Amino acid sequence: MTTILMNLFSADLWGMVLNTLFSAGFGSTMLRFLICVAVNWVIIARLYYKKSHRRDFFFTFMLMTVAIFFLVYFMMGMDRGKATMGVGLGLFGIFSIMRYRTDAMPVREMTYLFIIICLSVVHAMAEDYGDLLVVDIVTMLSIWLCELSLKVQQTKLIQYDRIELIKPERRQELVADLEQRTGLKVLKVDVGGIDFLKDTAVLRITYEGDTASDVNGQFKVRKSQWRSE
Repeated sequence: MTTILMNLFSADLWGMVLNTLFSAGFGSTMLRFLICVAVNWVIIARLYYKKSHRRDFFFTFMLMTVAIFFLVYFMMGMDRGKATMGVGLGLFGIFSIMRYRTDAMPVREMTYLFIIICLSVVHAMAEDYGDLLVVDIVTMLSIWLCELSLKVQQTKLIQYDRIELIKPERRQELVADLEQRTGLKVLKVDVGGIDFLKDTAVLRITYEGDTASDVNGQFKVRKSQWRSE
Protein backbone atom coordinates (compact mmCIF):
# COMPACT_ATOMS: atom_id res chain seq x y z
CA MET A 1 0.00 0.00 0.00
CA THR A 2 2.82 2.37 0.93
CA THR A 3 4.59 1.58 -2.31
CA ILE A 4 1.47 2.33 -4.35
CA LEU A 5 0.99 5.70 -2.60
CA MET A 6 4.63 6.60 -3.14
CA ASN A 7 4.34 5.80 -6.82
CA LEU A 8 1.10 7.78 -7.05
CA PHE A 9 2.63 10.94 -5.62
CA SER A 10 6.03 10.61 -7.21
CA ALA A 11 7.41 13.55 -9.21
CA ASP A 12 8.32 11.33 -12.15
CA LEU A 13 4.73 10.13 -12.54
CA TRP A 14 3.24 13.61 -12.51
CA GLY A 15 5.99 14.80 -14.84
CA MET A 16 5.00 12.12 -17.34
CA VAL A 17 1.33 13.12 -16.99
CA LEU A 18 2.08 16.80 -17.57
CA ASN A 19 4.32 16.02 -20.53
CA THR A 20 1.53 13.90 -22.01
CA LEU A 21 -1.19 16.51 -21.52
CA PHE A 22 0.82 19.64 -22.39
CA SER A 23 3.44 20.42 -24.98
CA ALA A 24 7.01 21.29 -24.07
CA GLY A 25 7.41 24.85 -22.87
CA PHE A 26 3.76 25.32 -21.94
CA GLY A 27 4.71 26.11 -18.34
CA SER A 28 6.93 28.95 -19.56
CA THR A 29 4.04 30.16 -21.71
CA MET A 30 1.69 30.28 -18.76
CA LEU A 31 4.26 32.23 -16.76
CA ARG A 32 4.53 34.81 -19.54
CA PHE A 33 0.73 34.91 -19.69
CA LEU A 34 0.49 35.68 -15.97
CA ILE A 35 3.11 38.42 -16.35
CA CYS A 36 1.18 39.84 -19.32
CA VAL A 37 -2.12 39.89 -17.42
CA ALA A 38 -0.47 41.48 -14.37
CA VAL A 39 1.24 44.22 -16.40
CA ASN A 40 -1.86 45.04 -18.43
CA TRP A 41 -3.97 45.07 -15.27
CA VAL A 42 -1.65 47.65 -13.73
CA ILE A 43 -1.88 49.78 -16.87
CA ILE A 44 -5.66 49.49 -17.11
CA ALA A 45 -6.65 49.67 -13.44
CA ARG A 46 -4.01 52.01 -12.07
CA LEU A 47 -3.27 54.29 -15.02
CA TYR A 48 -6.33 54.28 -17.30
CA TYR A 49 -9.33 53.61 -15.07
CA LYS A 50 -8.40 56.15 -12.35
CA LYS A 51 -9.15 58.99 -14.79
CA SER A 52 -11.78 57.56 -17.11
CA HIS A 53 -13.90 55.27 -14.87
CA ARG A 54 -15.11 53.52 -18.03
CA ARG A 55 -16.09 50.00 -16.98
CA ASP A 56 -16.93 49.00 -20.55
CA PHE A 57 -13.39 49.69 -21.75
CA PHE A 58 -11.91 48.07 -18.63
CA PHE A 59 -13.84 44.91 -19.56
CA THR A 60 -12.73 45.14 -23.20
CA PHE A 61 -9.05 45.73 -22.46
CA MET A 62 -8.71 42.83 -20.03
CA LEU A 63 -10.40 40.31 -22.30
CA MET A 64 -8.40 41.56 -25.28
CA THR A 65 -5.26 40.78 -23.28
CA VAL A 66 -6.29 37.15 -22.81
CA ALA A 67 -7.57 36.66 -26.35
CA ILE A 68 -4.62 38.24 -28.18
CA PHE A 69 -2.00 36.41 -26.11
CA PHE A 70 -3.34 32.92 -26.79
CA LEU A 71 -4.24 33.79 -30.38
CA VAL A 72 -0.68 34.81 -31.18
CA TYR A 73 0.85 31.92 -29.24
CA PHE A 74 -1.12 29.19 -31.00
CA MET A 75 -0.80 30.86 -34.41
CA MET A 76 2.97 30.73 -34.04
CA GLY A 77 2.89 26.98 -33.46
CA MET A 78 5.97 24.92 -32.71
CA ASP A 79 8.33 26.48 -35.28
CA ARG A 80 8.25 29.88 -33.62
CA GLY A 81 11.15 31.44 -35.49
CA LYS A 82 9.61 30.99 -38.95
CA ALA A 83 6.03 31.83 -38.05
CA THR A 84 6.41 35.61 -37.67
CA MET A 85 5.23 36.47 -41.20
CA GLY A 86 2.23 34.16 -40.93
CA VAL A 87 1.27 35.60 -37.56
CA GLY A 88 1.46 39.12 -38.94
CA LEU A 89 -0.76 38.28 -41.89
CA GLY A 90 -3.19 36.41 -39.65
CA LEU A 91 -3.50 39.30 -37.20
CA PHE A 92 -3.99 41.73 -40.07
CA GLY A 93 -6.88 39.63 -41.39
CA ILE A 94 -8.46 39.18 -37.96
CA PHE A 95 -8.38 42.87 -37.10
CA SER A 96 -9.74 43.72 -40.54
CA ILE A 97 -12.79 41.58 -39.78
CA MET A 98 -13.12 42.69 -36.15
CA ARG A 99 -14.39 46.23 -36.55
CA TYR A 100 -14.63 48.51 -33.51
CA ARG A 101 -16.81 51.00 -35.37
CA THR A 102 -20.19 50.64 -33.71
CA ASP A 103 -19.36 53.72 -31.62
CA ALA A 104 -16.62 56.26 -32.15
CA MET A 105 -13.76 55.32 -29.82
CA PRO A 106 -12.00 58.27 -28.15
CA VAL A 107 -8.34 58.75 -29.00
CA ARG A 108 -7.19 58.00 -25.44
CA GLU A 109 -9.07 54.68 -25.36
CA MET A 110 -7.79 53.80 -28.83
CA THR A 111 -4.22 54.44 -27.67
CA TYR A 112 -4.65 52.21 -24.62
CA LEU A 113 -6.20 49.49 -26.78
CA PHE A 114 -3.22 49.60 -29.13
CA ILE A 115 -0.80 49.38 -26.17
CA ILE A 116 -2.68 46.41 -24.68
CA ILE A 117 -2.63 44.57 -28.00
CA CYS A 118 1.08 45.26 -28.54
CA LEU A 119 2.05 44.07 -25.06
CA SER A 120 -0.02 40.91 -25.46
CA VAL A 121 1.72 40.13 -28.76
CA VAL A 122 5.16 40.85 -27.29
CA HIS A 123 4.58 38.58 -24.28
CA ALA A 124 3.29 35.79 -26.50
CA MET A 125 6.30 35.93 -28.84
CA ALA A 126 9.18 36.77 -26.48
CA GLU A 127 11.51 34.14 -25.08
CA ASP A 128 13.80 36.20 -22.83
CA TYR A 129 12.35 37.34 -19.51
CA GLY A 130 14.94 40.09 -19.21
CA ASP A 131 13.69 41.66 -22.44
CA LEU A 132 10.11 41.43 -21.19
CA LEU A 133 11.04 43.12 -17.93
CA VAL A 134 12.65 46.05 -19.74
CA VAL A 135 9.73 46.42 -22.15
CA ASP A 136 7.15 46.31 -19.34
CA ILE A 137 9.01 48.83 -17.18
CA VAL A 138 9.59 51.26 -20.07
CA THR A 139 5.95 51.03 -21.19
CA MET A 140 4.43 51.55 -17.75
CA LEU A 141 6.86 54.36 -16.94
CA SER A 142 6.07 56.13 -20.22
CA ILE A 143 2.32 55.91 -19.63
CA TRP A 144 2.69 57.07 -16.03
CA LEU A 145 4.76 60.11 -17.05
CA CYS A 146 2.29 61.06 -19.78
CA GLU A 147 -0.69 60.73 -17.44
CA LEU A 148 1.16 62.67 -14.74
CA SER A 149 2.08 65.57 -17.00
CA LEU A 150 -1.24 65.76 -18.83
CA LYS A 151 -4.07 67.39 -16.91
CA VAL A 152 -7.34 66.26 -18.44
CA GLN A 153 -9.93 69.03 -18.76
CA GLN A 154 -13.48 67.94 -19.40
CA THR A 155 -15.53 69.42 -22.22
CA LYS A 156 -19.21 69.33 -23.05
CA LEU A 157 -21.24 70.42 -26.07
CA ILE A 158 -24.29 72.55 -25.36
CA GLN A 159 -27.08 73.81 -27.60
CA TYR A 160 -27.52 77.33 -26.30
CA ASP A 161 -30.61 79.48 -26.78
CA ARG A 162 -29.46 82.93 -25.62
CA ILE A 163 -27.33 83.90 -28.61
CA GLU A 164 -27.26 87.55 -27.56
CA LEU A 165 -24.72 86.52 -24.92
CA ILE A 166 -22.23 84.96 -27.34
CA LYS A 167 -20.74 88.35 -28.25
CA PRO A 168 -17.14 88.75 -27.04
CA GLU A 169 -17.98 91.79 -24.91
CA ARG A 170 -20.63 89.80 -23.01
CA ARG A 171 -18.48 86.76 -22.32
CA GLN A 172 -18.63 87.16 -18.54
CA GLU A 173 -22.44 87.17 -18.67
CA LEU A 174 -22.34 84.06 -20.86
CA VAL A 175 -20.07 82.21 -18.41
CA ALA A 176 -22.22 83.26 -15.45
CA ASP A 177 -25.40 82.08 -17.20
CA LEU A 178 -23.83 78.73 -18.13
CA GLU A 179 -22.60 78.15 -14.58
CA GLN A 180 -26.00 79.02 -13.15
CA ARG A 181 -27.87 76.73 -15.54
CA THR A 182 -25.46 73.78 -15.57
CA GLY A 183 -24.01 73.93 -12.06
CA LEU A 184 -20.49 73.52 -13.48
CA LYS A 185 -17.38 75.61 -12.93
CA VAL A 186 -16.82 76.85 -16.49
CA LEU A 187 -13.20 77.51 -17.44
CA LYS A 188 -13.53 78.25 -21.14
CA VAL A 189 -16.27 78.72 -23.74
CA ASP A 190 -15.86 78.16 -27.48
CA VAL A 191 -18.63 79.27 -29.83
CA GLY A 192 -19.43 76.95 -32.74
CA GLY A 193 -22.24 77.02 -35.26
CA ILE A 194 -24.93 79.71 -34.95
CA ASP A 195 -28.51 79.24 -36.19
CA PHE A 196 -30.24 82.63 -36.39
CA LEU A 197 -33.45 81.03 -37.63
CA LYS A 198 -33.84 79.07 -34.40
CA ASP A 199 -31.89 81.53 -32.22
CA THR A 200 -29.50 78.82 -31.03
CA ALA A 201 -25.76 78.27 -31.01
CA VAL A 202 -23.51 75.30 -30.27
CA LEU A 203 -21.07 75.92 -27.44
CA ARG A 204 -18.21 73.80 -26.22
CA ILE A 205 -17.49 74.47 -22.57
CA THR A 206 -14.40 73.40 -20.68
CA TYR A 207 -15.17 72.84 -17.02
CA GLU A 208 -13.86 71.47 -13.74
CA GLY A 209 -15.36 68.21 -12.62
CA ASP A 210 -15.27 64.44 -12.81
CA THR A 211 -14.10 62.61 -15.87
CA ALA A 212 -16.29 62.55 -18.94
CA SER A 213 -18.79 59.80 -19.56
CA ASP A 214 -19.63 58.16 -22.85
CA VAL A 215 -22.64 60.47 -23.39
CA ASN A 216 -20.76 63.77 -23.26
CA GLY A 217 -21.08 65.75 -26.46
CA GLN A 218 -24.02 63.86 -27.96
CA PHE A 219 -27.62 64.90 -28.41
CA LYS A 220 -29.18 61.59 -29.44
CA VAL A 221 -29.15 58.17 -27.79
CA ARG A 222 -27.40 55.52 -29.85
CA LYS A 223 -28.75 52.00 -30.10
CA SER A 224 -25.64 50.62 -28.41
CA GLN A 225 -26.57 52.65 -25.33
CA TRP A 226 -30.00 51.00 -24.95
CA ARG A 227 -28.72 48.84 -22.16
CA SER A 228 -29.28 48.83 -18.43
CA GLU A 229 -26.28 49.02 -16.10
